[in-house]
Amino acid sequence: MASADQLINAFTTLLVTIDPPGLAPIFLGLTTGMSRAERTQVALRGSTIAFIILAIFALFGASVLGVLGISIGAFRIAGGLLLFWIAFEMVFERRQERKEKATEAAVTKDHIENIAVFPLALPLIAGPGAISATILLAGTLATSVGKAQLIGVIAANLLLTFLMLLIAERLDRFLGVTGRAILTRLLGVILAALAVQFVVDGAKAALNLISATPH
Repeated sequence: MASADQLINAFTTLLVTIDPPGLAPIFLGLTTGMSRAERTQVALRGSTIAFIILAIFALFGASVLGVLGISIGAFRIAGGLLLFWIAFEMVFERRQERKEKATEAAVTKDHIENIAVFPLALPLIAGPGAISATILLAGTLATSVGKAQLIGVIAANLLLTFLMLLIAERLDRFLGVTGRAILTRLLGVILAALAVQFVVDGAKAALNLISATPH
């Protein structure tokens, strides 16, 4: 069973990588012209699909790495570096610009009924950062109980994301441009610290593996 600290760390890591407050203005742009009921339907469908995607990676991500011959230590280093890059983009406001560009491209190509799947569920909610974080966290919560707890953490994060999308208009008005910028940078700094910890843990695991290998 995971400790309270592990669960808080898992919740924080996923919350920061999914970034529900940052999704609010993008969601509003995606659903322009929709009624409140239609927006609710898109938000619910997008959050549910994202949950299924992340739950699959939580359960089978480590097995896929094993088949590919990738150690969890190596993936922690690679995933940590990816999360650090995302944190860098958040601090310098590049991630939001990239998300908005991806959204604009998707809206012109896909019918409005499909936006819950693409780009909302994938890649805006369950993006590379959230998927990498889920696999990394699954490596630290390797028991059956730990995996069940991780899926609970994913569900809690996506419930919060769904609620944020429901109040996206009010949240966007409340935060304003300055509030969003401050919050995104703060979350970026927190994610950078978590990413460095993943790299350190991965390096320790890799060094232990090398020292344990018979010469």
